[in-house]
Amino acid sequence: MGAYTSFQNILPDPNNAIGVGGQAAGTNGVGFASVQFSSKAPIQVSRTNSGRVITRSAAGHKWDISIKYNPMTRDQFEPIYNFLLAQKGRLKPFFVQLPNQYTSRNAAFTTHTQSNTPTAGTALNQGSEFMLQAGHNTTTATQPQPGDMFTITDTNDSLHTKAYRVTRVMNNSDYHSGLHSQPTTAQRLIYFTPNLQRAVSSGAGIDYYQPLIRVMLTSDVQSYSLGTNNLYTFSLKLEEAQA
Repeated sequence: MGAYTSFQNILPDPNNAIGVGGQAAGTNGVGFASVQFSSKAPIQVSRTNSGRVITRSAAGHKWDISIKYNPMTRDQFEPIYNFLLAQKGRLKPFFVQLPNQYTSRNAAFTTHTQSNTPTAGTALNQGSEFMLQAGHNTTTATQPQPGDMFTITDTNDSLHTKAYRVTRVMNNSDYHSGLHSQPTTAQRLIYFTPNLQRAVSSGAGIDYYQPLIRVMLTSDVQSYSLGTNNLYTFSLKLEEAQA
């Protein structure tokens, strides 16, 4: 197999196999039987004597992920379980790639982002809920879709590991003129959730293609069941872990 310089840090799956030495290699991993994906944004709600409702954010946002596997043979199970044991419970964060987020809902946009990375068109402050992005295809139909996810590669902030989900997409033809100026043909105005957790530099890369979510296990105990048919039953719970 040859020498390698890093261990695989992505939960093994069909697109991210792991070799016996812990490197990114080997046969395809096992896919997920089901994924439960949750958005957790704690809100504090209070009501005055007059009935007025007051709300405010009580804590930072995070994504919660529960994964179930179909019964597995030992050869299928061991790469997954030993990868998780190497993380030592909640000690070491790692990455997961969700199968429904591996590519965009828009096939043409997926093709575009395989060789082109959109960028932040301007510097943005923490808390922003929209972003003007440059480097998009000039064809209006080639653009991200609500529900697509992205992460940010900012050379000025390596700790910005938060994953975001697109909620609205505006382009040169369709945009809210009461709130925004008209984007150019190569720009898209993207609304997303949650609001930016950190400031973003102008020109930072917006990674739509095969986005990775930084996570950690929710428990230090990882148990499995082995049936009389010699098949392993296993599931796990993860929560987003920002750097």
